[in-house]
Amino acid sequence: MAQKYPEELLSLIAHLKKLPGVGTRTAERFSFEVLSWPQDELETLSKILNTIRAKIPPCPECGCLTNAGACRFCDLTLRDPSQLCILASARDVFAIEETKMYRGLYHVVEHLLSPLDGRHAHQLKVERIDERIAKNRVREVILAFDSTLEGDTTALYLKNHLSASNVPVTRLAFGLPVGSQLESIDGGTLSRALKGRQSF
Repeated sequence: MAQKYPEELLSLIAHLKKLPGVGTRTAERFSFEVLSWPQDELETLSKILNTIRAKIPPCPECGCLTNAGACRFCDLTLRDPSQLCILASARDVFAIEETKMYRGLYHVVEHLLSPLDGRHAHQLKVERIDERIAKNRVREVILAFDSTLEGDTTALYLKNHLSASNVPVTRLAFGLPVGSQLESIDGGTLSRALKGRQSF
């Protein structure tokens, strides 16, 4: 791409390429599309990007996205505290919620283990998981990670760590396609995987 575009446009393209699945050609197409928008739409987008993290921060307790300072996923009048579902992304919480089969608590670890990418065990902050298990008297921990090498590695690490707590650990049924991501699984398949979770 070199210097065929103005510097500001190159910067926009470079930032758009950071989005998952967006390569150079797609980023170029998106950039030129954005340039064609009316000024008021550009200002609206800019405002959204500037405030979105402040308006929907992660819950300090579970890691799910919140609004107005309240976390509906931690509300014990609505949730079953005896179950704790551990996931790698706040986005995956909504996929599980859509199945309407799970009413327990959630815990987002934010990263799957991948030493080559600089994501190590201490970043899982397992002490927070231990505290929540004890505080809520959890009777089942469900590991709901992507069916990938990183997901399997993280699940095995947590299983070994949690073995001392004597709390049963289950994992989503392996009917999920290998290498799949929870967000891309249809609701029926995810529902069956949740219902058919297995001891792990």
